Amino acid sequence: MWLSPIFERFVNKSPITIIVRALMEVVLAPEKLDDLFEKTAQTGYTRDLLFSTLVKMMTQVVCSVRQSIGVVYKAMSAEIGVSKTAVYDKLNRLEPSVSKALVKSTAIDLATILHQLGGEQPELLPGYRVKILDGNGLGATEHRLEVLLNTPSGPLPGKSLVVLDPALGLATDIFPCEDGHAQERSLLPEVLETVEAGELWIGDRNFCTTELLFSIESKQAFFLVRQHQNLPWIAASELVWVGHTDGGKVFEQTGVVSYEGHSCCCRRVVVQLDRPTRNGETQIALLTNLPETDAPSVLVAQLYRKRWKVETLFQVATEIFHCEIKTLGYPRAALFSFCMALVAYNLFSTLKGVLASVHGRDCREKLSYYYLGEELDATYQGMMIALPPEDWQDLATMSLPQFSSLLQDWAQFVKLEAFTSAPRKPKKKKPKPPYDPRHPHVSTARLLAQKKKSRASPNK
Repeated sequence: MWLSPIFERFVNKSPITIIVRALMEVVLAPEKLDDLFEKTAQTGYTRDLLFSTLVKMMTQVVCSVRQSIGVVYKAMSAEIGVSKTAVYDKLNRLEPSVSKALVKSTAIDLATILHQLGGEQPELLPGYRVKILDGNGLGATEHRLEVLLNTPSGPLPGKSLVVLDPALGLATDIFPCEDGHAQERSLLPEVLETVEAGELWIGDRNFCTTELLFSIESKQAFFLVRQHQNLPWIAASELVWVGHTDGGKVFEQTGVVSYEGHSCCCRRVVVQLDRPTRNGETQIALLTNLPETDAPSVLVAQLYRKRWKVETLFQVATEIFHCEIKTLGYPRAALFSFCMALVAYNLFSTLKGVLASVHGRDCREKLSYYYLGEELDATYQGMMIALPPEDWQDLATMSLPQFSSLLQDWAQFVKLEAFTSAPRKPKKKKPKPPYDPRHPHVSTARLLAQKKKSRASPNK
């Protein structure tokens, strides 16, 4: 690929931005997105505003390049060619199935790139494809809709179940729901349709239902879930101590779960915690059908603790990629913005994989989404002005090996120390001085002057 002098300058000075933009050019190609919409939309249709244009606009919002859809519209109005009302109307009518397909399709493309680069993380359990399932409820929006003007309650625009593949570091699937009050378990039938043989599904106790356990086992797959207190369970052996793990002692027993006349034998792993949880719980009980030979009980307890990876995903999507846009009150628009935040997360996770393939796997956990996002925010708009669309066109015609090799060439220019996290040491709690209502304020300048004076004459 021939690079102009200006392009090469950006590669040298901001390779992070170049790599992210290159991934967007390949994964979010307009033709591919519009074809996805035509195949997935059931009632929606394209007249003047393309689905790819909506994706381009929302990408700038979730990546903090611009503050809102309204601001993006002002900057792109000539290119968009329709009114702002038409933009919001299409956002508000966008079917959740389209948003779901967007996440799933782009995750497949990014996974292919990671496989080519060798940028995957080590498997949590060798021989098993691990999937972590968790639910996410979108925060309350502003009361902008007419139906919300007279209600003091926080309006919830929807929720979803998200599947994380920890080896890829990607959100590979989502099951969106427009009803913000819906129970997460009501979405499980859709999830169970996607289960394949040999997979290991990890979930919290909210997903511990007999239907889920039996459905996963019937597909020759495996589960590891925290036991819900209402799950019918019959012990078949005594609880025996088997070892220690970080945070507690590990015990194990076998038992049986029954469902519609059928029985399922599984292992129950109990971790007696050294310290109670925030809710005061002193132990955690886990159910799994993993064979003992592949996953001893101590390893089972350690595997469950890896659930924090999906919680980190939600935190990053909220704090870095702004998945909750308070002004988008319509459920379909809010769910689309959340799905776009997941796509942004996947792009940056793939960026980490690219860097890890060049600088070593150890760097992946040290890289900060915050600093990577800051680099994109500071450079993206200027880069797009300096580099016209034709400078990127060759990327879409490259073979996968060529494109992957080019990404690795650019990754060599990245100075990792500028993007690594700096974890703070835990602060020691200091007792607060008593509040004196007679002196509600102090002069900082005077206190500094007194301190300087005392240092100048320490003997006085």
